[in-house]
Amino acid sequence: MPTSGTALIDPAIVFKKIGLSAGMRVADFGCGRTGHFVFPMSPIIGDKGVIYAVDIMKDILESIKSRSRSEGFSNIQAVWSDLESVGAAPIPEGSLDAGFFVNVMFLLKNRLGAIKESLRLIREDGYLIVIDWAKKVGPIGPTPEQMVNQEALVGMGLKENLQLVGRMPMGDYHFCVIFKKKKEI
Repeated sequence: MPTSGTALIDPAIVFKKIGLSAGMRVADFGCGRTGHFVFPMSPIIGDKGVIYAVDIMKDILESIKSRSRSEGFSNIQAVWSDLESVGAAPIPEGSLDAGFFVNVMFLLKNRLGAIKESLRLIREDGYLIVIDWAKKVGPIGPTPEQMVNQEALVGMGLKENLQLVGRMPMGDYHFCVIFKKKKEI
């Protein structure tokens, strides 16, 4: 049974699927005020790992920093960046083991730009995980016009030299697509 706050999306399912472990370097692109993936990742990756909590909203990053300090999470770094702009994030190129977009793609106007920016930061054989709204049921979720077409997303990833390694529903309201960055030829 999911713990409080994981009824819609349980991060542990995805962490297990990609083998999230101690010492990894990861980014949550569009981390959001609650750090729904950031804080559960912290004890898993440990002191030798790094989590980049990336967002364009500075007040959100202040919340992440404040909670990190108050709860003793020393491996979380708040990073301000425009996710849709390639070259914007001040994270070392090719340094990430995994990058996450959780309930973010539906908000972006330049989804391809966001994918390209994440790929600039993810190492070869690293993971790109996209979780977004799957269907509109009731009052929660984006409008139908905002929803991400899963097939279009997969097609975009394949065109960007990503390998599709998994797809799964994430509860009743979300889908999860897991890509791996292929080695450059």
